[in-house]
Amino acid sequence: MTLPAVIAVDGDSRPLGAVEAQLRERYGQHYRIECPGEPAAALALLESLAAEGTGLALLLATPAAVDATGGALLDRARRLHPQAKRALLVRANVWLDTETAEAVRVALALGRVDHFVHVPGPSPDEVFLNAIGGFLLEWAHERRLVPQTIHVVGEDWSGRAYELRAALENCAVPHVFCLADSERGHELLAKAGPQVELPLLVLPDGSALSNPSNAEIAVAAGAPQVLESQPFDLVVVGAGPAGLSAAVYGASEGLRVLVVDAGGIGGQARSSSLIRNYLGFAKGISGSRLAEQAYEQASAFGATFIFMHRATGLVRDGDELVLALEDGRSVHAAAVILAAGASYRRLGIGELEDLVGAGVFYGGPVSEAPSLSGRDVYVVGGGNSAGQAVLHLARYARRVTLLVRADSLTESMSLYLVRAIEDDPAVVVRTGTVVTAAGGEGHLERLRLRDQATGAEEWVPADALFVLIGADPLTEWLPPELARDANGFLLTGDDLDGHWSLPRPPLPLETSMPGVLAAGDVRHGSMKRVAAAVGEGASAVQLVHRLLAEPRPSVPSAAG
Repeated sequence: MTLPAVIAVDGDSRPLGAVEAQLRERYGQHYRIECPGEPAAALALLESLAAEGTGLALLLATPAAVDATGGALLDRARRLHPQAKRALLVRANVWLDTETAEAVRVALALGRVDHFVHVPGPSPDEVFLNAIGGFLLEWAHERRLVPQTIHVVGEDWSGRAYELRAALENCAVPHVFCLADSERGHELLAKAGPQVELPLLVLPDGSALSNPSNAEIAVAAGAPQVLESQPFDLVVVGAGPAGLSAAVYGASEGLRVLVVDAGGIGGQARSSSLIRNYLGFAKGISGSRLAEQAYEQASAFGATFIFMHRATGLVRDGDELVLALEDGRSVHAAAVILAAGASYRRLGIGELEDLVGAGVFYGGPVSEAPSLSGRDVYVVGGGNSAGQAVLHLARYARRVTLLVRADSLTESMSLYLVRAIEDDPAVVVRTGTVVTAAGGEGHLERLRLRDQATGAEEWVPADALFVLIGADPLTEWLPPELARDANGFLLTGDDLDGHWSLPRPPLPLETSMPGVLAAGDVRHGSMKRVAAAVGEGASAVQLVHRLLAEPRPSVPSAAG
């Protein structure tokens, strides 16, 4: 098997002795380590690797090497090896060199590199090697090369096979898809036996599930089968950033916590291919990776999770709150945190709805992007999630067109994303433009676009469309006594004027149902940012402690 490559290159023919020695010692067994002496030789090596089908896992280049090629070294690596990680190799005192420091900041801001790493000191430099390991881990996750990968086998890309891939993506579960008539598909079907039904899920331990239901997937993932007999201090509805934060803080402080989600973990954050402005992650982190780490953290503290189970009702029964699930089971708890988040709005175009999973996607492109190499892709939306989706897709697609209803990107998108989009030659931005129709035989082939200023319409070829146009709160299942604003977001705290029944004032994140809190995107007035949702989830747990310490509210029982 051909080993994936790691390339390190300087810009003035100086040998990168320490870099090469430590890379070979730590990673030489599993990666092809290449340290060409000239930037021109590195360019040629990128071409030859692509021609021979050898994957590039990581490119390390000094700013001098990048300058020597006019930036072509990074750009060609991105074009030929879109999943490769790219990092600047800098000296320890880089921030004292104003010109070099600015070049590093610009490269980061424009998305030309994933991050930077310092030239290593005496061997072994564990800081350097840890940074390299982080890059390679992210690369392996994106390539679905981690040992926990689940294989999905289907007759085609759409239908139930797409639903299964979406469910796994929602749970941040590494997975790959192959067609039943492919070589790999034949191999997996032969191992599963003659009686299998497509689509097929092959788990990491070799066991197989034929056309599994979401409930079967949840059980396979470890969801508890008996809930009624288990006492919980806190039930969290939703496993996005707010819900995961509540699970981590609640379980770490000794609360018996259950997290319920209709999908998986991460919420809308899982559609973000790279979150660069989250505190503490200087290299950035994908939404799926952040959710996965938070899930592991909460589980280690003792939180219980049940995925792919939709909550259908919430009532008070004496001193307890009762959450009903769609499978007929119910859960009792002393307090509830509603962190169900919001769902992406639909465009409401019939032709697009018919093509969901066959070129049309609501949400981010993390799992679909690699299959769009050389294609024409469109993204609808003007927020940060849309901007991150565009930049991720531009690593693979021939051209990415961002369609924005507003007149400017800066109205709703962070400046660092706007700058990166403007600088990317593979990205076209069309403001004041909306989608009005679509077409294709079994797969998206074209879109009809309308210029809102002139009313002119045109048909354009399109291989894929990703829609990220805002969200509606997931509150339709809640009882009417939980007060909402005009858009359905939950009112809390001081916004509950006229909707509160107890002598004491409501707590800051408490809803109109005493003992029920709201955190994250589902709450009226929330900031709609990952960091803000995480903060609200943690804050809600502190309020739960206050609720548990005081007498239970004397309110009528809905169960009696």
